[in-house]
Amino acid sequence: MKNKDNQMFFSTTEVAKLLKISRVTVFNKIKQGLLKAEKIGRGYAVQREEIAHLLEEHNLSEKEKMEINNIVEKAIKEYGEAIRMLGKE
Repeated sequence: MKNKDNQMFFSTTEVAKLLKISRVTVFNKIKQGLLKAEKIGRGYAVQREEIAHLLEEHNLSEKEKMEINNIVEKAIKEYGEAIRMLGKE
């Protein structure tokens, strides 16, 4: 989703799928301050740059990075409007 500052955000569910970790792990990273996130309603939104930062920490192969980028693009195409609506709450 793009906010008024033109920055891309992802839900905790999407972050978990991208990083191949559980949502609980994503929430724990947010609570521990290892992952910056914005509170939106009852959930959190994570900036694309934060995801990139975490990916660097995981030392993913180029193939894994490409797979993640493809998943991100697919999520944007399929759920972009829903994510934008959530961001307006």
